[in-house]
Amino acid sequence: MNIQGELIKEKVHSKAHATEITNYACSSPTHFKELMDCFLSNDYRIGQRAAWSVSWAARARPDLMKPYIKNLVAQLGRTDVHNAVIRNSVRVLEMVDIPEDCHAEVMNACFGFVEKPSTPAAIKAFSLTTLYNLSAYYPEIKHELKLIIETLWDGETPAFKSRGKKILKGLK
Repeated sequence: MNIQGELIKEKVHSKAHATEITNYACSSPTHFKELMDCFLSNDYRIGQRAAWSVSWAARARPDLMKPYIKNLVAQLGRTDVHNAVIRNSVRVLEMVDIPEDCHAEVMNACFGFVEKPSTPAAIKAFSLTTLYNLSAYYPEIKHELKLIIETLWDGETPAFKSRGKKILKGLK
């Protein structure tokens, strides 16, 4: 399978097709690298379409994701990619151990996503969980996380409120 070719061959990228790509990518480190190269690509559409498979592959084979964590962190600052790339990067970061030398960059990006009104709800929700996970290493951010959730509460989406409620409960 040529992952890049598969990502662009269909007019509409379906769940079934993304699952096929995920399964193939998870079958070997070489195939996984091919998927990650697509996800990290400068091609807007290829990165977008690879995002779904990357998220599922990270859940199925977190061991294959480990060498790419710093690449995911680097994605957080990009403005030239589809929201799916950012969303799935943060989704993966909430599931994996983030290297200590990336903690500050991840916290800054996630706090920025949460505070920015135009950030899509899913990115905010995944950012909240990532910040909550990092608060185990940096208890001093717990107060800031709590304050942000409570301050933004009234104007936020049900996704934010659901995630925020769980996090507030965990912070007690």
